[in-house]
Amino acid sequence: MNTTKNKKQQQAGFIYLVFAALFIASLITCNLIANKFVTVDMGFHVFTVSAGVLPYPLTFLITDILSEIYGQKRTNQVVAAGLFSSILILGILYIGNAFPAIADSPVSQHEYATVFQNSWKIILASMAAYLAAQFLDIRIFHFWKKTTKGKHLWLRNNFSTIVSQLIDTTLVVTIIFIGVAEFSFIKDLIIDGWFFKVLFAAADTILIYPIVFAFRKTFNLKPGEELDF
Repeated sequence: MNTTKNKKQQQAGFIYLVFAALFIASLITCNLIANKFVTVDMGFHVFTVSAGVLPYPLTFLITDILSEIYGQKRTNQVVAAGLFSSILILGILYIGNAFPAIADSPVSQHEYATVFQNSWKIILASMAAYLAAQFLDIRIFHFWKKTTKGKHLWLRNNFSTIVSQLIDTTLVVTIIFIGVAEFSFIKDLIIDGWFFKVLFAAADTILIYPIVFAFRKTFNLKPGEELDF
């Protein structure tokens, strides 16, 4: 019996690490490509968003899954790890820019600076928004989980993301463009970015149900029950 329990705990720990790795990889990718702004035609509307927005909804899906299965403490640990990873990347980019490129370098000093010179601002903006939005997302998620006694997963999945994404988008866009662009431009980017994320939050409800169901079946969890490993 103990052997079976230990195997389940090891399995739970490994899956937790995989989700943590996916979360951090998505977060870092968001920061590195956030300088590029693109248009995404959804048919009913053409969104103007940072390319960093494209993988970002995955981070909120992962934190919702972790919150549901592993609990608030474990999820906060992943968010903290993501913050430290972002700080590390910021330092590495700074060091990379400090050394001049050689004449035959495939990437020139100018090209490197063009892509990454603004990354410090993007990452700082992202970290400020990240701390506010991710921890708020987790807090709201668990508030609704407690209020509904573990029922209505769709409610906490969507409500937590809708509120936290609004804060995240507003902070990031404002910090990046304040004093550089007109208020109307900033406002339009905030609306487009937030609505785009909300659509993905609604769509990921389709994914979170089978994933949570698989967890509950594998680890014999009751609705609202969390893993302890």
